[in-house]
Amino acid sequence: MRAIQITEFGGPEVLTEVELPDPVAGPGELLVEVDRAGLNFADTHQAENSYLAKMELPLVPGGEVVGRVGPRRVVALTAGGGGYAQKAVVPGATSFDVPDGVDDLTALSMVVQGATAWLLLRRSAHLEPGESVVVHAAAGGVGTLAVQLAKRWGAGRVIATASSEEKRELALELGADVAVDSTAPDMTEALRAANDGRRVDVVLDMTGGAVTDQSLAALAPFGRLAFYGMASRQQPTPVPPGKLLARSAAVAGMWLPHAFRLPGRVVHRAMTELFDLVLAGDLRAVPGGEYGLSEVRRAHEDLRARRTTGKLVLDPSR
Repeated sequence: MRAIQITEFGGPEVLTEVELPDPVAGPGELLVEVDRAGLNFADTHQAENSYLAKMELPLVPGGEVVGRVGPRRVVALTAGGGGYAQKAVVPGATSFDVPDGVDDLTALSMVVQGATAWLLLRRSAHLEPGESVVVHAAAGGVGTLAVQLAKRWGAGRVIATASSEEKRELALELGADVAVDSTAPDMTEALRAANDGRRVDVVLDMTGGAVTDQSLAALAPFGRLAFYGMASRQQPTPVPPGKLLARSAAVAGMWLPHAFRLPGRVVHRAMTELFDLVLAGDLRAVPGGEYGLSEVRRAHEDLRARRTTGKLVLDPSR
């Protein structure tokens, strides 16, 4: 089969197209004929081995696929890579049947970005109706869905941040009440101004560095910052517990694989609800571009340069 393989860690230049033997499914696993694979910012961390889970070489990257298992059409998370290929082995426990009427791009959008947005708002931030919600990187894969879900679930004011006028317009189209330039020199003041001078209740943040520091400073009493990534590759300033106490604030981290350990099949409930919203016309994925295997380096360059919006997918047939 055709696949992308990494034999040394680094930037986009380490992604190499190769021919590999077909993988073999073991007990509790499925062999998927891949129609499309998801391209995520986390994949750029996989390539340089800066991801939360350490990678081992050689590696076929890619954390999500949609395709066929016999007559079934499934979308699935892989176990530590394998998605950038024509065939992929996935755990049955992280596979979901795709309803008729849900296309490949939308299915891929829901399994990582949709589930992440759902968990951030439902479990990490515990969004209450009427609260203000800041969605950083609102034109990205998680952000485009989080804006829609926050609005649908009763947020009083959805504040989107994005780096270009085009991206801010997209966030407004998806339901954000106001869009802020993510390059604002003082994000604390920018967020308060966007909330009519008031501090904000919830922040969904995957940026890191000064943006995280300034977003935390913008929280109202009992405000929550849900942290799920570090696109800037810059650590935020450590937060002493006393500082949280002084503001009655909370910071929560969220990494999707941990959600599969929760009782009650939480991720499966999230996927069912997300697919129902899609089929009802109440939630939509934003196409961000399709790349062939031969274009995967350009895809990673675009991700790292923050040139993308919505959901990016990889077509392993070309």
